[in-house]
Amino acid sequence: MSWNTDRPELPLPQLRAFVVLAEELHFGHAAARLGIAQPPLSQQIRRLEEKVGHALFDRGPGRVTLTPAGRALLPAARHALTGLADGLAQARAVGSGRAGRLRIGFAASVALTLLPGALRDFRQRFPDARLDIHEMTTAPQLDALRDRTIDIGLLREPPPYEPGLNFRTVLGEPFVAVLPAAHPLAARRTVPLAALADEPFVLLPRAVGPRLHDQITGLCEAAGFTPRIAQHAVEWQTVCALVEAGLGVCVAPASIRRIRLRGVAFRRIAPGTARTRVAVAWRRDDRNPLVGALLATLGQGAEAAVGAGRAADATHPPGRSPTDTPRDEMGGVP
Repeated sequence: MSWNTDRPELPLPQLRAFVVLAEELHFGHAAARLGIAQPPLSQQIRRLEEKVGHALFDRGPGRVTLTPAGRALLPAARHALTGLADGLAQARAVGSGRAGRLRIGFAASVALTLLPGALRDFRQRFPDARLDIHEMTTAPQLDALRDRTIDIGLLREPPPYEPGLNFRTVLGEPFVAVLPAAHPLAARRTVPLAALADEPFVLLPRAVGPRLHDQITGLCEAAGFTPRIAQHAVEWQTVCALVEAGLGVCVAPASIRRIRLRGVAFRRIAPGTARTRVAVAWRRDDRNPLVGALLATLGQGAEAAVGAGRAADATHPPGRSPTDTPRDEMGGVP
């Protein structure tokens, strides 16, 4: 709604003088509370009454009382002063990065690694900030950043360059083979990639994560075969469910070991030197202070995620969690 220029302008000093005098009902006491002399207070009240068009106070010997017009104006004047004070406090909080709104896109597998801890730490540091969280794959995140419908993205295998966007790697992790638990290769601790040459694959569509898709198929091609893709699935949870159903195998980021399905085994692959990157992405021209705050938090979260993974591997060699079945030798936290 646009501001109506026919409405009278009510300067804040006049409103505040009116509210204080209405509370004190004594010019001397009100002037002292406002830190001004009585004549300027009287002038402010007269000017306000001129704008209203009616007397706001009855002035008698030794007493001041509100008129009906004054009683009608008092709640609105208090509301205006309180609303302005709240608005100023909110503006200062947003401007300093202590409050405001931050829209985050994230790949589903990131929720299995650094995202929960990073959001928890961010919430503790900025309890007044509003977080809007959107699960989406890499390509939609890039579109959303360009369209300014999210402020920050957590995605896998970002492009080497994207006009107007910055990228920073926050986590790297190896790949694993995802197999039905009853598969003969699940009896091994490490699976040579070449052993999967004749297997049908369940894989994410290339459109939703081109670079990750190409990295996985490239690993297979380096092992001497082109994967035969039998099924596509957008989410890793669905990929694992289809593997459990016996529709194929998969090569996936190691973090999906946290998706616990009894009929799925996760195994190291050989060669195992390749790693997939998780990156944070943001617009170069973004002036939202909360973006920088989350970037700092994510840096700390990445270090914690890597440290936790090393501790888990040391505590449960060779990568076995206490809750794993004997067939799942890679169930530990990456």
